[in-house]
Amino acid sequence: MIYFDNVTKQYTDTDTEPSLEGVTFSIAPGEFVTIVGHSGAGKTTLAKLIIAEEKPTVGKVSFQSVDIHKLSNSGLTELRRKIGVVFQDFRLIANKTSFENIAFAMEALGKDDDEIASDVMHVLSLVNLDNRSLHFPHQLSGGEKQRLAIARAIINQPEIIIADEPTGNLDPISAGEIVNILKRINSLGTTIILTTHNKTVVDSLGKRVITLEKGRIIRDDKEGKYVI
Repeated sequence: MIYFDNVTKQYTDTDTEPSLEGVTFSIAPGEFVTIVGHSGAGKTTLAKLIIAEEKPTVGKVSFQSVDIHKLSNSGLTELRRKIGVVFQDFRLIANKTSFENIAFAMEALGKDDDEIASDVMHVLSLVNLDNRSLHFPHQLSGGEKQRLAIARAIINQPEIIIADEPTGNLDPISAGEIVNILKRINSLGTTIILTTHNKTVVDSLGKRVITLEKGRIIRDDKEGKYVI
């Protein structure tokens, strides 16, 4: 489904080291893959390349055998509809309720009111927030905000979820809840790409782990641990 072919990303000509260098790997449909490494290892750059927020300096990133960085604007829009993204800083709309934050993503695709009402409450229930549907972001805990961000990311049934450091600002209990939700979503067939430097989270998953160090892949273990 996703293939990185000898990808190097250098942001400026004066960079002493590229953010990614010579990276090659593939992710199959339905996989749960964790990308680990210290801050600055290239995890977020890798995620941005998948959603075409950045372009590789060298190499190719493919989705379903198509070079995503050669897509037209309409092609990019279609690609991004297949990918849900969860950010560490939530990126919720402050003046909208939990329900409205999720509904907004459906409205953008022209979904009707009945479908929105049904689907939004379904995903709120999936992330255990059905009793917080009328709460605004400032009324939610950090863990609840992240669960809401996940609900928004999955509302349009993407094929892939990219969760970029989703537990970075959370306490251990909330982090565990987020990981369990991602595992549940993965069990329904959605591909999960999780970037993190949380050793406890990684070791608890028992899933594939790709380890980055200074922009290079140094390990790729089918049932890995956090080893750096």
